[in-house]
Amino acid sequence: MSTFTIFLVLITIVCFLLIIVIMVQNPKGGGLSSSIGGSTQMGGVQKTTDFLDKSTWVLAGALIVLVLLSSLSFSGSLSDNNKIIDASQSAAPKTTEKTAPAAPKPVAAPVKK
Repeated sequence: MSTFTIFLVLITIVCFLLIIVIMVQNPKGGGLSSSIGGSTQMGGVQKTTDFLDKSTWVLAGALIVLVLLSSLSFSGSLSDNNKIIDASQSAAPKTTEKTAPAAPKPVAAPVKK
């Protein structure tokens, strides 16, 4: 399993987590905390909007870092492929056909009357 494949799997996981975190948030600011209730706390969860906000930023930062690292690992393998292509092209026999230069066309002499 190559390094790029590992980064690709990690990027996919982070993307799904980011989608879930964003979908849970309420665009009007209420979010998950408004559905729980003002003073009642379910399971001891406090400041849900702060948690969702921080997790969004952490996941977005992790996604950017993973994409940059995967691009570095991808560029290394791409340069190896170029070497293989260059080597196969230089090994191919070059065929050049030498042709004789074309003979000049005879010029017609002017007609005298």
